[in-house]
Amino acid sequence: MKIGILGTGIVGNTIGTKLIQLGYDVKMGSRSATNEKAAAWVKANGQKASQGTFADAASFGEIIFLCTKGDATLDIVRQAGAENFSGKAVIDISNPLDFSKGMPPSLFISNTNSLAEETQKLIPDAHIVKTLNIVNCEVMVDATKCGGEATMFVCGNNADAKSVVRTILAQFGWKDIIDLGDITNARGTEMMLPVWVRTWAALQNAYFAFKIVRKFD
Repeated sequence: MKIGILGTGIVGNTIGTKLIQLGYDVKMGSRSATNEKAAAWVKANGQKASQGTFADAASFGEIIFLCTKGDATLDIVRQAGAENFSGKAVIDISNPLDFSKGMPPSLFISNTNSLAEETQKLIPDAHIVKTLNIVNCEVMVDATKCGGEATMFVCGNNADAKSVVRTILAQFGWKDIIDLGDITNARGTEMMLPVWVRTWAALQNAYFAFKIVRKFD
């Protein structure tokens, strides 16, 4: 299966590398087809790795990961071209973090809306699935790195897309996956980021995750 990754930062790099290890063909997209970070990633990951523009990566991928900074996400999706997302599962990891006043960041959209919903409006024929945005990138691709069996949430409007995403999450080691429902539930998972940031500051350790403890009858 072919996967497109939009974003050349540490999140895109980590996820892309793990997907290569799992046997996927992965194209990393950026503003330039010759981006140096993407080129270094391709060199490190062999023949299943390639690079191109955002549009190249979105067109290439049967599944697309949005590994973009929140304040750039919508612009990057526009650059990639709405037609390149049509009918595809789009795994949205981005968060609407606002660092304009320093640390800790606030959210530039929250409560009655979410970045995921704005992205879904922008590419209505795509199937946005919000997930993985509540842990650091190394825990994203190896759930055991948090030190226990943590919980991962998914939400989105398309059941088939969420099923595809759950398969990838299982390959990343996630066993406890809770489907929150439609894409409006991204409001909740994006608002978990201020808690994540403050927990990281208190622990001085990014290798943690959230766990939903419940009683089964």
